Amino acid sequence: MSTTTHGGPWLTQEAYNRLKAELDHLSGAGRHEIVEKIEAARQEGDLKENGGYHAAKEEQGKIEARIRQLSDLLRNAHVGEKPADDGVVEPGMLVVAKIAGEEEKFLLGSREIADGSDIDVFSEKSPLGAAIVGHKQGDKLSYTAPNGREIPVEIISATPYNG
Repeated sequence: MSTTTHGGPWLTQEAYNRLKAELDHLSGAGRHEIVEKIEAARQEGDLKENGGYHAAKEEQGKIEARIRQLSDLLRNAHVGEKPADDGVVEPGMLVVAKIAGEEEKFLLGSREIADGSDIDVFSEKSPLGAAIVGHKQGDKLSYTAPNGREIPVEIISATPYNG
């Protein structure tokens, strides 16, 4: 099964389910909790000098932004199985590559797949990501960085991400 994306990010079914559960919580109980915090802070009086009120309103803005982000992500996501362990670079792969002579390890795909891991993530739509998709271990290539420089890349390995 191909896991290449068609406009949206690639997600495993597990990542999709986790993000959907987060969206359901935020748009249900999460919204209810923040409205209660705002109402409780509003009861305290003068809103200009009410730090609790302003903090709750800021938190509400963050929740609403995350709801919009998750809704958009899940609406456009391509959900599929983990890629085959065939050494070919594609979304969902943990890639080890020498980039400009420096060995780097990163996940190709969406930050959301990494689920809080501190691993570097490159989109398959980034200049590096677009250049390496479809390549395999031992391939040497180069890509044009945003600053116009040609950057040499050697693919050392590509394995399915199991984070």
